[in-house]
Amino acid sequence: MIIGTGIDLVDIPRFERTITRTPRLLERLFAPAERTLRLPSLAARYAAKEALIKALGGSDDVHWTEIEVASEASGRPHFVLSGSTAAVVEARGILTLHLTLTHDAGLAAAFVVAEGAPL
Repeated sequence: MIIGTGIDLVDIPRFERTITRTPRLLERLFAPAERTLRLPSLAARYAAKEALIKALGGSDDVHWTEIEVASEASGRPHFVLSGSTAAVVEARGILTLHLTLTHDAGLAAAFVVAEGAPL
């Protein structure tokens, strides 16, 4: 059963200007393993985190650095959640999070589907 969906779009040049103007945002928004990635990948991960919050229906007890977007060996992205964010996902009955990312032509996008057990 689909519990929620979320989508987000990020303007990469605008995202770059924001990060350049406020470098501490990297520490506030991204897990340590994410911070070394190139800007288009960071923008896509930011979009993924926003899309996850939308799929959850809000950001109560959700923390940016507890949401890490990692990649399988194949390149397929997935969430690695920790802390209160993982607890929120579990409390809402979400068993699986599906994630897709893209970045091209100055834009980064992410789509999330939160899936729970069938009724």
